[in-house]
Amino acid sequence: MGKSVYIAEKPSVAQEFAKALHVNFKRKDGYLEADEHIVTWCVGHLITMSYPEAYDENLKKWRFDTLPFIPGQFKYEVIPAVKKQFDKEYTLRPKFASCKNICDFGKTKNS
Repeated sequence: MGKSVYIAEKPSVAQEFAKALHVNFKRKDGYLEADEHIVTWCVGHLITMSYPEAYDENLKKWRFDTLPFIPGQFKYEVIPAVKKQFDKEYTLRPKFASCKNICDFGKTKNS
């Protein structure tokens, strides 16, 4: 059976959430793991939308005649500075039974 996975926006939030679960977690590289739970974090954004030149090199320079640019299918890229954490979370996927976002929406004004 898979584990419940909780994804926080940063390590400090993940650690506080893990404490609140009152479960014995073991520290791993990029996440905390217990028998039935995994708590991990994103260190900010892990993925970003691709720039227009990823679709067509001619779109690298902005021109009125190419606007608006609305692709048929959006492309995304892993942000290089956080690729290690993205790869870590991607390898955890087979352990997922459920995945929950535990980011602090109030602080970022996204509520």
